[in-house]
Amino acid sequence: MFDEIMAKFADSPSQQQVIRLLLERGFSVNDDGRVVSGGIEIPNTGIAREIGVDRRVVDTTTDAILDDDQLRPIFQNISAIPSLMDLAPVLDLTVLTVAVVDADESGLVATVTSEIASHDISIRQVISEDPEFTDNPRMYVIVDGDLPGKLLNDIRHLPFVQRISVA
Repeated sequence: MFDEIMAKFADSPSQQQVIRLLLERGFSVNDDGRVVSGGIEIPNTGIAREIGVDRRVVDTTTDAILDDDQLRPIFQNISAIPSLMDLAPVLDLTVLTVAVVDADESGLVATVTSEIASHDISIRQVISEDPEFTDNPRMYVIVDGDLPGKLLNDIRHLPFVQRISVA
């Protein structure tokens, strides 16, 4: 799906940047063509400044979204999910990032979280990026405290795991 969305903006790398930002931040587009997070409007000038494009690029992109019968329902229904990742150091949490070989494979989240649960470690949040909307999707597991080395080795050696990192 991500590739199909980006293909609609293939002739404009600047508009593709806007699309990426909307998807990454969970911003939606309302009926008036304004970028919003919930009911809060995000100024187009702020979006443009963030990605280094002119404000008119944001306007053009949101107009194109509303004019497209496939894009409109996607971008009008996106919502952001609060993440504990940035708060982890403050809350004494650990973030395990898992990159996998094939994100479309079933059971990835269940296998990793089962491994963690088998060590009696409390999982606070799991965020799994959608392979349809992200080029290199990752899974983030936020847990209480530290992860023991043996557990990290066990997860690293799962057949679908490409690499892991801990923060």
